[in-house]
Amino acid sequence: MFYVVGLGLGDVKDITVKGLEIVKKCDRVYLEAYTSILIDDIIDDMKSFYGKDIIIADREMVESASDVILHNADVEDVALLVVGDPYGATTHTDLVLRARQSNIPTKVVHNASILNAAGCCGLQLYNFGETVSIPFWTESWKPDSFYDKIVENKSRGLHTLCLLDIQVKEPTLESLTKKTRQYLPPRFMSVSQAAQQLVEITKTKPGLSTADLAVGIARVGSETQHIVATSLSNMTETDMGKPLHSLIIVGNIHPVESEFLAQYSTQELTG
Repeated sequence: MFYVVGLGLGDVKDITVKGLEIVKKCDRVYLEAYTSILIDDIIDDMKSFYGKDIIIADREMVESASDVILHNADVEDVALLVVGDPYGATTHTDLVLRARQSNIPTKVVHNASILNAAGCCGLQLYNFGETVSIPFWTESWKPDSFYDKIVENKSRGLHTLCLLDIQVKEPTLESLTKKTRQYLPPRFMSVSQAAQQLVEITKTKPGLSTADLAVGIARVGSETQHIVATSLSNMTETDMGKPLHSLIIVGNIHPVESEFLAQYSTQELTG
């Protein structure tokens, strides 16, 4: 059986009882380590708690060498551990499809993800529109299609959860043509960086204002969880500490949402 097991939001004990029982019986256990990361470096804690060796599955293995993960999964029990929920990224959906195409039995164990835990700030999940991803800009590449989706959500009175870029084991441009790859240091977008890019877009495209209400959430589900509600302009200067961060652009705000969100606010909440 090929299992895809959600780990939740980052603590070693966030795994479900069902997930833990599966991991303990598996012959091989992989940890997918590029679409998201654990809030703290707890690999050794995982090995101890699960009673298993953990094989790190980086981007190259997951995207280009998935056969390594699926090898013998028709006669062995193999688990891929995923931070959050298994279906939070299309990469995991693709792996499940590949397994089924190879006649390998599959089973998915769900868990909490940022897609539902974003409600920790008090904004109601059924008031969210389409989720967007904000990538790091470069000098020559500044995509802004995500902005249009945020504006569309806001025009309907809906909030937008913005997932912020994570770059782990990204090869340098110089090494792409070489036999030996060299990698850039890991980078994790902060809410201030995301807000800065959004503010830059507002200079040439209508739809958002720098006075619009935004919510920054960091390290959700951990002991150091941090939430700030302020204007998009102020968010550009907000330091929320260590990753992972997510940004929410607020649509129309209900009185109950406003009351809950006020405890994290640096301004009057008008949405």
